Amino acid sequence: MLLVNLFVKNIQIIQMVVAILLAISILMQSRGSGLGNVFGGASNVYRTKRGIEKKIFTATIVLAVMFFLISLASIVIHKS
Repeated sequence: MLLVNLFVKNIQIIQMVVAILLAISILMQSRGSGLGNVFGGASNVYRTKRGIEKKIFTATIVLAVMFFLISLASIVIHKS
């Protein structure tokens, strides 16, 4: 029983860390803005993600999947 309680606490801590990282990665993405808007060039052209934008986008997807799986594991552990 002690081992299960320790495991549940660790799962909750990991879930909180993933949730915070997911929120940060979502906030770092803003629709339609890029480095061009920093210097006053507003462009309505859609373009592909490159460099750091693509890495943040991929990290957001990975963190969302991790959060979902950790949440499911937490539910399964609490029910048993």
